[in-house]
Amino acid sequence: MATVATSGIGAGLTKLQANKAKHNKSLFLGHGFRIKPSSLPCSSRKQPPFQVFALGGGGGSEWVLDSIHNLFVGVGVGLPCTVMECGDIIYRSTLPKSNGLTLTVPGAVLALSALSYLWATPGVAPGFFDMFVLAFVERLFRPTYRKDDFVVGKKLGEGSFGVVYRATPSKPSSMEGDLVLKKATEYGAVEIWMNERVRRACASSCADFLYGFLESSSKKAPEYWLIWRFEGDATLADLLQSREFPYNVETLILGEVQDLPKGVERENRIIQTIMRQLLFALDGLHSTGIVHRDIKPQNIIFSEGSRTFKIIDLGAAADLRVGINYIPKEFLLDPRYAAPEQYIMSTQTPSAPSAPVATALSPVLWQLNLPDRFDIYSAGLIFLQMAFPGLRTDNGLIQFNRQLKRCDYDLVTWRKSVEPRCGPELRRGFDLLDLDGGIGWELLTSMVRYKARQRLSAKAALTHPFFDREGLLALSFMQNLRLQLLRATQQDYGEAAKWVTELMAKSGTEKDGGFTEAQLLELKEIEPKKKKKANAQRNALASALKLQRKIIKTLNESMDELSRRRKSIWWSRWIPREE
Repeated sequence: MATVATSGIGAGLTKLQANKAKHNKSLFLGHGFRIKPSSLPCSSRKQPPFQVFALGGGGGSEWVLDSIHNLFVGVGVGLPCTVMECGDIIYRSTLPKSNGLTLTVPGAVLALSALSYLWATPGVAPGFFDMFVLAFVERLFRPTYRKDDFVVGKKLGEGSFGVVYRATPSKPSSMEGDLVLKKATEYGAVEIWMNERVRRACASSCADFLYGFLESSSKKAPEYWLIWRFEGDATLADLLQSREFPYNVETLILGEVQDLPKGVERENRIIQTIMRQLLFALDGLHSTGIVHRDIKPQNIIFSEGSRTFKIIDLGAAADLRVGINYIPKEFLLDPRYAAPEQYIMSTQTPSAPSAPVATALSPVLWQLNLPDRFDIYSAGLIFLQMAFPGLRTDNGLIQFNRQLKRCDYDLVTWRKSVEPRCGPELRRGFDLLDLDGGIGWELLTSMVRYKARQRLSAKAALTHPFFDREGLLALSFMQNLRLQLLRATQQDYGEAAKWVTELMAKSGTEKDGGFTEAQLLELKEIEPKKKKKANAQRNALASALKLQRKIIKTLNESMDELSRRRKSIWWSRWIPREE
């Protein structure tokens, strides 16, 4: 029998008695208990505040072990008299047992929400795996090269971020065939990182990148060099300048000329194929968190091997998954193809924190700013150039940008202003876009808009009816499967996003007691009025917005200071921060 005496808990002494059964080594385990109040009050017994007495057979050491064992079992099973009446019998077999994870509706919703967030663009889970596993392993095992390992040939081109040469290996190696070698004049480390990221995540979007290396010399400053496989030397800009466009692209894609009469329908199918390939490439970049910021015909190359158009020159690109090559108040762009906002995200966005923190917060910043829409505007201008021959020259495009700006970046207004007096080239472009009920014009106007949030994403543009027809080059099995999945889900996602946007906008109207987005932007620019007749609500909101700007400014300054003082951390060896 084991007796537990307590004071300060109850009025009397509690006795725990085991049922009469065979004598076991443990008097508690596997037995029921009868709990009876003692007939003697606690005050009449001179006992310590807590004592345990255990009676059982065995020697002294065994008795001590049994006593300790019985103590824990007795305290765990027999003490909770506050939740039961004395005299109740508790059997261990009747205690609740866990049969594993129990699925509940709130738990399922929470799990799905967490999973959705981890895989939302630009991808927290893939980002951590890419940054801390793939990038690390790749840096450990990749070979090292020097400039002497290559024979540099003729210069292929020169841009803002470097000079490009054709080259061949100087000695037998794993790199066979012709190569493209680029000497980066600036942002070399960043461009190497971007190309490595693209190679791991969406290799088909950009040219086939091999390696990058830093050439150090005692006579010259260190230089970054990048190596690609040679895929072709014809860019979309070169093809656009030909009088045969778009029929010259048809021969490249198919290898032959179709036995069809020339006309707007045939040209429309060729342009449709080019735009679909460009949007597929952009969707691959954007899905992994990279915004190119310099989409133009000169940076779109035709790959002779795969017969597709690919994106090149990632020197201006920003990796918004980890914040590389992104500074809030700095923009890198070509003004001829740049979107009106110029910045891919708000200038009030803080500087990028450490890589893990930036990756964890990247879906929030992406949805708040939609930086991928910057590239969509540039792609829309390329669409315009392919449809209207007069816009394929620099002067024609600059003049169009001026006209569009005067029309408040409204393509419909621009068309109404130029169509009555347009020449044969403009008329032919409008006829091409008006085919099939004007779906080409509808896609164009949804890409070239003043507000970034009103533009289609690359993923949504691929599901547009403009691409329902297969064009000239049939999709691969994976591309077709992916496109069907996008089309099946885009309507639901689009309607849900539209519903949320309208709900947020409606909650800010004066009718419902709030303000619209335009009114909030207007209030951000004003100061609280000191006149007595001023609206109290307006002054309060203006003061709150002014305080918000001060807080954001302070946070930006703090983050910039932390970035300047950031010490060398272990992942900085393969993630470039500065040249």
